[in-house]
Amino acid sequence: MKQPSHHQIATYLTDYALSELVKYVMEDTNCSIEEAMEHVYNSPLMPALQDEEGELYVQSPAYLYEMMNDYQRE
Repeated sequence: MKQPSHHQIATYLTDYALSELVKYVMEDTNCSIEEAMEHVYNSPLMPALQDEEGELYVQSPAYLYEMMNDYQRE
């Protein structure tokens, strides 16, 4: 079986983290999925999360959620 590439792993983990972040926002704010997605995708955390070289995507979604909230408190 062929090993997944670094890019494939990064994409998978980033997508997973994003779906979890959206769920966390929905649970914490009782908003719609559309509002939660807008909140997450417009977060200052997004560019850092999508940077494969920074490898932020390997962090747990809970940790990323705390980071996202910290960014927005500043």
